[in-house]
Amino acid sequence: MKYDIKDIKLSDSGLKRIEWAYQDMPVLKTIIKDFEKTKPLKNRKLGACLHVTAETANLMRVLKAGGADVFLCASNPLSTQDDVAASLVKHFNVPVFAIKGVNQTGYYKHIKSVIDLKPVITMDDGADLVSMLHKDYKNHIKNVVGGTEETTTGVIRLKAMETHKVLQYPIIAVNDSYTKYMFDNRYGTGQSTLDGILRATNRLLAGSTLTVAGYGWCGRGLAMKARGMGANVIVTEIDSIKALEALMDGFRVMKMDEACRISDFIVTLTGDINVIDEKHFKIMKNNCIIANSGHFDVEINTKALQKISVKQKEIRPFLKEYTLKNGKNIYLLAEGRLINLSSAEGHPACVMDMSFANQALSAKYISDNYKKLEKKVYKLPDALDIDIAKRKLFAMGIETDKLTKEQQEYLKSWELGT
Repeated sequence: MKYDIKDIKLSDSGLKRIEWAYQDMPVLKTIIKDFEKTKPLKNRKLGACLHVTAETANLMRVLKAGGADVFLCASNPLSTQDDVAASLVKHFNVPVFAIKGVNQTGYYKHIKSVIDLKPVITMDDGADLVSMLHKDYKNHIKNVVGGTEETTTGVIRLKAMETHKVLQYPIIAVNDSYTKYMFDNRYGTGQSTLDGILRATNRLLAGSTLTVAGYGWCGRGLAMKARGMGANVIVTEIDSIKALEALMDGFRVMKMDEACRISDFIVTLTGDINVIDEKHFKIMKNNCIIANSGHFDVEINTKALQKISVKQKEIRPFLKEYTLKNGKNIYLLAEGRLINLSSAEGHPACVMDMSFANQALSAKYISDNYKKLEKKVYKLPDALDIDIAKRKLFAMGIETDKLTKEQQEYLKSWELGT
């Protein structure tokens, strides 16, 4: 079996992490039982480009239980848990191509290694795997029946490909499922982003001013969690409705030009490029700490920061000091990459339980229905989304009310009124 990991000797440590995460993933436990019986992915080669974490390892277990031939690479150079990668190879016989801290060349070499194994279903987190397939492996695309995509950023890229009529196979946008974005993006990103910032800096949030760039579901989650820890939260937005929502949720709303002058922390979660740019560095508050929790390392213009700095110094792991000509210091976390996976461990397992349930059921849906699907980006059917929510509630011992027959009839009628 081919693989490329840091050290196979780390495998026993990784197994402990995988098993610990599995304890808090009850929905995947129910799906793995179903998959073991029905084998919905039998003889399917599935190539995954995901963050190589303990939670992802448990998704790989489910897919293998469903009969899939699975192989995995990382979707970010800093998001791999090396001991988990080793355990997947040794204990679960999954070919893994991922090393934390790999350079850009090595990162794309790992994606190429997965493509070389000729998957017929792709599973992506950011659409780098899909993008490389479309650019460099056009001859292989005819063998791919469909794929899934985990993130907001990846879905944006794929919808652009659909609009430009270059997408060559159907994709399920896992990120568009309620049981993914309403929980993973909000509660998962909110908590794990702060976890990453605190591990990198060991700074107190209470009484500080923290700016959240972008008030999508990830931004909402971070703003809520930061306020809960006592930070004075500012939101910057380009969308008038989201800006109004942030204001009515109790946050200050202003332009980045204003916010960067008074912020102790700034975190980007937008999916767009150069949200913090050269002009912001020059007017930024001294000792401001900046981080990114969007998928790609493009939201902070790190090249501009390097250009205008006169001195750079590594202070702590994932914390670099940039001194500008005006004498001010700016602290960049994790090279501007995903802070929650670079200096922390990503989302808690109970949240990824639902996200990866979506991934598993999406892979099954693709395998069952690909002949009926067009070369478009699809949402997972609502019935499956609701099924995941029901499984989660059942695992938590929570029951909900049901409509009576009378109530059902009332909701269907138009004659009855006051």
